Amino acid sequence: MDLDVFVTAHRTEWDRLDHLLRRGRSLTGAEADELVVLYQRTATHLSLIQSTTPDPLLTARLTQLVARARATVTGTRKASWRDVARFLTAGFPAAVYRSRHWWVPTAVLSTVVAALLGWWIGTHPEVQAAIAAPEDLRAMTRPGGEYETYYSSHPAASFAAQVWTNNAQAAAMCLVLGAFLCLPVIWILFLNMLNLGVGIGLMSSAGRLDVFLGLVLPHGLLELTAVFVAAGTGLRLGWTVIDPGPLSRRTALAQQGRAALGMAIGLALVLFVSGVIEGFVTPSGLPTWARITIGIAAELAFLAYVYILGRRAVRAGDIGDLTAVERSAELPSAA
Repeated sequence: MDLDVFVTAHRTEWDRLDHLLRRGRSLTGAEADELVVLYQRTATHLSLIQSTTPDPLLTARLTQLVARARATVTGTRKASWRDVARFLTAGFPAAVYRSRHWWVPTAVLSTVVAALLGWWIGTHPEVQAAIAAPEDLRAMTRPGGEYETYYSSHPAASFAAQVWTNNAQAAAMCLVLGAFLCLPVIWILFLNMLNLGVGIGLMSSAGRLDVFLGLVLPHGLLELTAVFVAAGTGLRLGWTVIDPGPLSRRTALAQQGRAALGMAIGLALVLFVSGVIEGFVTPSGLPTWARITIGIAAELAFLAYVYILGRRAVRAGDIGDLTAVERSAELPSAA
C-alpha cells in the first residue's frame, strides 16, 4: 500500500472527524450519525496502517483520534455498587472457575513438592544441620518455641494486617510476573513450598508435626489456595505469551491481563479473610479441632463460592473479563 496515496485519499475524513469531535455536544442529529460513520472508517484505516505500512506518527495520530471518537460515541460511565456486586457474584468467581485447569494442578503438584521436601528434611539430620545449628533448631521446635510463638508475637490486628500485605504482594507478583514465560511464578511457588517443607520437616523430626499442622491449617488452607489461584493464573498468562490460541497475541494478552487484574482484587479480599484467621484464630485459646474446623469451613466456603457462583456465571457467558461496553473497541483485522 502506498502510504502517501492512502493519506491523501483519507485525510479529509480524518480532519472532518477531528472537527466534529471538537464541536462536542453541539452536533446535530445528522452530524452525530456522520461522526459514528467516520469513527468506524478511521478505526479500519488505523488497522490497515498498523498491519501493512506502520508509520509511528500517523499511527499515533489515528490512535488518538479513534480513542476520542470512541469516548464520544460510547460515552463514559461511572462505577457503581452494582458493578461491585457483579464483580463479587459473577466476574471474580467466573475468572477463578475458568482458570481451575491451571490452579488445581498447581495446587496438587505444589502440595506434593512441599510434602516431599518435608519428608526429606525430616528424615535427614545432615540436611537439618545445614539449615541451622542444633540449639537453634531446638529453640524453634520445642514447646513454646519460635514456631508456636510466631503467631502470637504481635498484636492480632497489626499481625493480621502484616500477613495480609505480605500474602497480597506474593499473589500480585505471581499474577504480574506470569507474563515473563512463567518462570518467576515457578520460583515464587518453590520458595513458598520450601518454607512450608522446612516447617514440616523440622517439626516432624521433633515429634511435633501435629502441633505444626494445628497452627498452619486454620489459615493455611485458604491462604495457600489463594496463592495457588494466583500462581495458576500467572502461569496461564505466561502460556498465553507462548500460545495465544485463535486470537492475536495482543488481544489474548489483553483479555487474560484484564482477568488477572480482577483476580488480584478478588484474591486480596480472600487473603484478607485468611489474614484475619491467622491473626485472631490461629493464636487463640480455642482447641486445635475448633481452629482447624474454622479453617476447613473457610476453605469449603471459598470452593463453593467458586464452583457454584463461578460455574453459573460461566454458563451465563461471563468470562471474568470486562463487559463488551467497558472494553476498548477491537479494531478489525486487515484481510
